[in-house]
Amino acid sequence: MALNNTYDPYDVYDARPVQQETAVGAGAMLLLLVLLGTAIGMGTAGWLTGLAFAFASWAVLSRALHRSRLPSFGPANRVTLGRAALVGGVTALVADSFRSAPPVSLLVGLTAVALILDGVDGRVARRTGTSTPLGARFDMEVDAFLILVLSVYVAMDLGPWVLLIGGMRYVFLAAARVWPWLTAPLPPSTARKTVAALQGVLLLLAGADLLPRLANAGVVAVALGLLVWSFGRDVRWLWRRSRVPAAPAGTVPELVAR
Repeated sequence: MALNNTYDPYDVYDARPVQQETAVGAGAMLLLLVLLGTAIGMGTAGWLTGLAFAFASWAVLSRALHRSRLPSFGPANRVTLGRAALVGGVTALVADSFRSAPPVSLLVGLTAVALILDGVDGRVARRTGTSTPLGARFDMEVDAFLILVLSVYVAMDLGPWVLLIGGMRYVFLAAARVWPWLTAPLPPSTARKTVAALQGVLLLLAGADLLPRLANAGVVAVALGLLVWSFGRDVRWLWRRSRVPAAPAGTVPELVAR
């Protein structure tokens, strides 16, 4: 579904149904914060960070939905919104961990459910025929932020080098503002998807504190190595693509046997 950027004064778009769903999502995040705060006696940092996440998520998603003019929110986006609520809870726990260590089982449980649901929303979108560019971007941003938060949590034990995992995508986005050729669409890649999925799993394994510290460092180092390889491969492909001269309009590219 392409985004519609044209304006028609006679085209009346009712944004209330989809905006109501974002409000429900924000309410779910707030409810989760209340439950977490009651259960563990969360401090000020956790509350403020969780509230900031809930408000920012609601504001950004509401604006994106209004601009995309989606007729309905869709079942897949509901799953992603539920994941966002869980990520908000994880974010609050990690922020609170600077004051005191959070219950590891609670942090691991919320993160594990969020990671499991990561494979659900895309499947739901395909089966229901409700895949949209906005839904794909929403899913990607929730994934990226969860990886960033997990990186912060694991870095408190293993050192700041772990933050490279969570920050790499945001560095890539910043670099794309300087070098526009980085914004070109990438071809589908099973390897890229596999590496992205492994980041959360390996960071969660290290954060669960089930292994000795040295083994945790090895697990995170593997995750970082895979991510550097994946980003490096994509950047190389984009750079090589940017070096290929564009074919003149109206010409048919010559087929070359390989």
